[in-house]
Amino acid sequence: MATELGLELAKRGHEIHVIAYASPFRLPGFAKNVYFHAVDVSATYPLLEYFPYSLALAVKQHEVAVRERLDVLHVHYAVPHATAAFLAREMVGKEHPLKIITTLHGTDITLVGKEQSFFTVTKFAIERSDAVTAVSNYLRSETYHAFGCEECRIKMIPNFVDLNTYQPVEERPHDFGPPGAKILVHTSNFRPLKCVPNVVRIFQRVREEIPAVLVLVGDGPERPEAEALVEQLGLQDHVLFLGKLSMVVDVLQSCDLFLLPSTSESFGLGALEAMACGLPVVASDVGGLPEVVHDGETGALHHPDDLDGMARSIIALLGDQQRWSLASEAAVARASEFSTDRIVPQYEALYEDVVRG
Repeated sequence: MATELGLELAKRGHEIHVIAYASPFRLPGFAKNVYFHAVDVSATYPLLEYFPYSLALAVKQHEVAVRERLDVLHVHYAVPHATAAFLAREMVGKEHPLKIITTLHGTDITLVGKEQSFFTVTKFAIERSDAVTAVSNYLRSETYHAFGCEECRIKMIPNFVDLNTYQPVEERPHDFGPPGAKILVHTSNFRPLKCVPNVVRIFQRVREEIPAVLVLVGDGPERPEAEALVEQLGLQDHVLFLGKLSMVVDVLQSCDLFLLPSTSESFGLGALEAMACGLPVVASDVGGLPEVVHDGETGALHHPDDLDGMARSIIALLGDQQRWSLASEAAVARASEFSTDRIVPQYEALYEDVVRG
C-alpha cells in the first residue's frame, strides 16, 4: 500500500523518496517523481551480536531529508520506522522542520500484544508523530485500547485500490481449470493468521458439491503444511500453488470467488482488490473485514472456525449464477468506495495540515 500511495502521489506532481532496505516489488524500474534510497545494511558491528537496522534506517532518513529537503517522512508501522524517523528528525534539528506521519497497518498492535517489551517504544513512536493514521476503524479502536494514549489523535484513512487496474473483465478467461469448473482464489503471505490450511479444508468441502479449482498465490511459513494437506486429501490435480507474484490482477480476473478465513485482519486489502475485479468474497467476520465486505451483499462473513459455513456460502454463490452476479456487481460497487481518487486526496489533505502545523 505504501508503494501504491507513493506512485499515486507522484502522478499528482509530488516528489516521492522511498527509503527501504530493498526496492519494493511493486515499484517499477522507473516512475516519474519517484526515487529509491537503499538503507545500508552491509556494515558490520563487531561489538553487537545483531545488526542495528533501526540506526541505519535513521541515518538514511536523516541523509535523504537533509539532501532532498523533505517536508514529510511518512512511515509505515510504528516499529522500527517511526522510532527511526523520530531520531532522524532530532538529528535534522530545528533549521529544517521535518514532519512525521505514521500509518498503522495492524502488526504494530499485534506485536505489542505478543511482545510487551515493545509497548513503551511503540507508544512513544505513536505519540511523537505529528499525525497518525490507521487503515480501519477497527485498528484505530484497537490502538486506543492497546496503548490508552489519550494524546494520540488517530485518523482513519482506509486502504485503496486502483480501479483502472483492478476491474472486472467481460468474459473471465478461466485459465486455471477445465470448462465448467469454478475457480477459488486466496492471496496472502501464508502467515499462520491467514489459515491457509483451512483454505484447503474449505475447498475440499466445496469440491464435494461442485467442480472447482483452488488457486493459491503467495508464499510463507504455512505453505509446507498446506502442500502436505493437499497431498493428504488427494487434491493435487485441483490446487495450484503459484508462489509470490508482483501483481495479482490477471489471476483475480480469471477467478470466481475470493476466500479469506483469517483469524485476524486489520483491513483486508486482498479482499478489496478481488472485489474490484468482481469477485464475491467469503471471509472471516474479524477485525476490519466487515468494513470492507458486506455480509449477504458482496459475499459472506463467518466465524473463523466455521469452515462448514464458509463452504456452504461458497456453494450457494457459485451454484446460483443470478446470486453470484448480484454479489459480483455489489462487490464492484463497494470497491469503488475505496478508489484511489477518493482515498489518496485524504492523504494529501493530511500532509497539507501537518506541514502548515
